Amino acid sequence: MSIAKLNNQATLCRRISTCESSGVTLLLITVALSYLVLFLGLPLLAVFVEAFSKGWALYWAALQEPDAWSAIQLTLIAAAISVPANLVFGVAAAWAIAKFEFKGKSLLITLIDLPFAVSPVVSGLVFVLLFGAQGWFGPWLQAHDIKLIFAVPGIVLATIFVTFPFIARELIPLMQAQGKEEEEAAVSLGASGWQTFHRVTLPIIAPGVVAAALFAFAVSFDQFVISYFLAPPGVSTLPVEIYAAIRKGFTPEVNAVSAALVTLAIKSLVEWQARRSGEPLHGAH
Repeated sequence: MSIAKLNNQATLCRRISTCESSGVTLLLITVALSYLVLFLGLPLLAVFVEAFSKGWALYWAALQEPDAWSAIQLTLIAAAISVPANLVFGVAAAWAIAKFEFKGKSLLITLIDLPFAVSPVVSGLVFVLLFGAQGWFGPWLQAHDIKLIFAVPGIVLATIFVTFPFIARELIPLMQAQGKEEEEAAVSLGASGWQTFHRVTLPIIAPGVVAAALFAFAVSFDQFVISYFLAPPGVSTLPVEIYAAIRKGFTPEVNAVSAALVTLAIKSLVEWQARRSGEPLHGAH
């Protein structure tokens, strides 16, 4: 082997940090794919196979059941309110963290990650202690005939709390990778802060915003513990309805409502399309 070829190979190894044989590479890929298929692919495949095992007619009939439809409506309402609210907060927080230096920046990042560290049981308990009948604000809420806990507003608040880190955490590395040069150039040319964000920053991060919103929307469909704590009497959210159906017996109806996982597939499609169009996503140019 020539010295030039060895030098090229060494340069390539340094560029990719390691240089393994094709056998080792194939083994690692096989292990990773086998793990994904076994613990992710097969369970999801089973969900959709069972959902359609008795035909489309039973699938649509299951979705039109009064209890299932009520659960879907409540979950959609909570998601439709929480996702836009978190989108505004997430974009603002990511822009501040990625583009500016200020006191309390580390504290803000820690607070954004707080729902990841807090158990859903503790999260539900926090809302009960704050807004329940014996909670801090319970007497005032009762005096003004405002009901948050065991009502739709409680479900919305809990969904916002659980899902708000996802959008900010999705956009922070993307904005950091974007850098500040383009914004600084726009400001030097006389653009205001809003014009800089609207005309420079937002078009670049738009695919990431859409993907993050879809991810938060999908996560809002899976808040079982908090929904179980805070759902109104006689009304359930989608995960609680699935749990109730499982207790009655594993039926295609359970899998029919579980098919909301399609949202994650849409998110992946958005990311793939963004990469094809050359837009940076997930912190990569």
